[in-house]
Amino acid sequence: MTVREVVHVPPAARWLGAAGLLPFVGLTMALWIGGGDTRELSTTMMEGYGVAILAFMGGCRWGFAAAGLGQGPTFWPLAISVLPALFAWAMLLFPPHLSLSGLAVGFIGLLLADVLLTRHGGAPFWWSRLRLPLSLGAATCLSIGAIRLI
Repeated sequence: MTVREVVHVPPAARWLGAAGLLPFVGLTMALWIGGGDTRELSTTMMEGYGVAILAFMGGCRWGFAAAGLGQGPTFWPLAISVLPALFAWAMLLFPPHLSLSGLAVGFIGLLLADVLLTRHGGAPFWWSRLRLPLSLGAATCLSIGAIRLI
């Protein structure tokens, strides 16, 4: 394996990841620009998208463990991988401004956990490099959306 392969984020992952930020950006704009029904719909969609993506990111950890990275498909890596989905789902119990804030915290927390996972061989070497801008982008949009709802 070359150094470039170790640190280079695959182009498909980079482009698809960036495309995944577009709903966050668009919904954040709709929350600030729209009023009434548009704001309510945008809030609901942002909460749902945030929950779906945070759960998806946990599923990535399941996949890494199942593929034998890190400790492999043992109890703790698999158990930890379901926590983001459970956390995200629980955020729906709160009022929207707290839900969006909690999801932002979830993205930052999972980013930190994934940096550690990568350092310990539980994810591809490029995983943290991909996750950093995407997680910060998602958390920023969710936070800006939450501020609008206060």
